[in-house]
Amino acid sequence: MARAIWRGTISFGMVNIPIKLYTATESQDISFRQLHKEDNSPIRLVKRCAADGQDLSADEIVRGYEYGKDRYIIIDDSDLDKLPLPSKHTMELTAFVKADEIDPLYYEKGYYIEPEEVGRKPFALLTRALAEKDLTAIGKLAIRTKERLCALRTKEGGLVLETLFWADEVRMPDNEPADVKVSAAEMKIAYALIDLLEAKFEPDAYRDEYRETLMSVIEAKLEGQEVAVAPAPEAARPAVDLMAALKASVEAAKSRKSGASKQADEPEEAPSPAKPARRKKTAASR
Repeated sequence: MARAIWRGTISFGMVNIPIKLYTATESQDISFRQLHKEDNSPIRLVKRCAADGQDLSADEIVRGYEYGKDRYIIIDDSDLDKLPLPSKHTMELTAFVKADEIDPLYYEKGYYIEPEEVGRKPFALLTRALAEKDLTAIGKLAIRTKERLCALRTKEGGLVLETLFWADEVRMPDNEPADVKVSAAEMKIAYALIDLLEAKFEPDAYRDEYRETLMSVIEAKLEGQEVAVAPAPEAARPAVDLMAALKASVEAAKSRKSGASKQADEPEEAPSPAKPARRKKTAASR
């Protein structure tokens, strides 16, 4: 597993669990370098002093908070280390809530939790208690230069931690949704369409087609091949007749579902038996 990004303790009541925290996700995005158009040389991002134009190395740069126009307070690592925050080393669980009470907008990033050897039993106790009570634990944790609100939940017999945005970091919508009249008949067809498309969430069933297509373009260019350009699909237009669009969608969904069912029910063709190889006649066998 990757290097732990945080070591500390989970506490609830008088129970302490020493743990390690690992990043649970990683980006698979295709990355690009910026190049000079004239000769394809890589562009280097330079940190330069605005006053004297001098290029700076990492050890010449400090962290400053601008409290007025061009006026700064310098904050170094020792200042951060001295912050009187218990959450730097301990995540105290202060509330246990139902998961559906947390709006998905608040979720930021996921981490795996691994107990230290001496914390395995209390870790198992907390995991089982959360699972049986169907609850998510809430606490605070300081990682690097920020204190984060956290949610602790069970996953496949273990625990995962998800950092949450603070309330003042989540924007509220500017406009209230308009009160639009929808008929009972339209709702009935909409329900039928949703029922046809209802399924278990299977992450492996979804692919990043943009990334796959982009990689095929890159590979084609590497091999000196002409890149085939598919015609762009027409932009979808809002349905003029909502009921007609709903009915057509239901029929299309039924057709797809029927086709998928037939394909699943068809037995696989048994491979035809291999024909015995013909032996060449030799002079002795004639």
